[in-house]
Amino acid sequence: MNVAQDLSFLALISNAHLIVQLIMALLLGLSLVSWTYIFRKMFAIRAARRQTEQFERSFWAGGNLHALHQSASSNRDQGGALARIFEAGMGEFVKGKAATREALDVGAVLDGARRAMRAAFQREIDGLDSHLNFLASVGSVSPYIGLLGTVWGIMNAFRGLASVQQATLATVAPGIAEALIATAIGLFAAIPAVVAYNRFTHDIDRLAIRFESFVEEFSNILQRQSR
Repeated sequence: MNVAQDLSFLALISNAHLIVQLIMALLLGLSLVSWTYIFRKMFAIRAARRQTEQFERSFWAGGNLHALHQSASSNRDQGGALARIFEAGMGEFVKGKAATREALDVGAVLDGARRAMRAAFQREIDGLDSHLNFLASVGSVSPYIGLLGTVWGIMNAFRGLASVQQATLATVAPGIAEALIATAIGLFAAIPAVVAYNRFTHDIDRLAIRFESFVEEFSNILQRQSR
């Protein structure tokens, strides 16, 4: 009964070497922060996908572009990324036509609208990509941090055997188990971060393709309206 109690997770963590405990605490902190970013990013991407679908339905319904532009301008925070891209392009198009009313340079106006949409596109993608580098770092570094704790714990376990006349499995097991917990916590922090990073990267790439397609299609619409 005492052996089972001594080999419980809480007992092994509390009896581990101070360095190993600090490494475990670091890994648990990284895991907590990564899970916070995972949930925040999951909700952000889900909202971006929903807002994109809503705006695409409104845009392709064939309504007035100026009315849609006014609606997107008055609801910038709730409209979504694609609505802000449209607002940037349409706003630049309207200002460009007003500035060149007497001698309309269609090419310059369309280039300005396209550049405005590209700049808005980059801002939106950068916002969606935020904190993904942290998840990638946690996924790649956490196993090595856990391995460092394991190596340190095993080293201390074997050093403790120097004062024991006869080494048995019961003597070695607690020290080895303490050390292996660090690797387990490192994997616990790394695996969700890697899975989330790959999933979010894929979702953001799909949204980026939809944004780029909209920029090209809307540029064609503006070009037809300028004739």
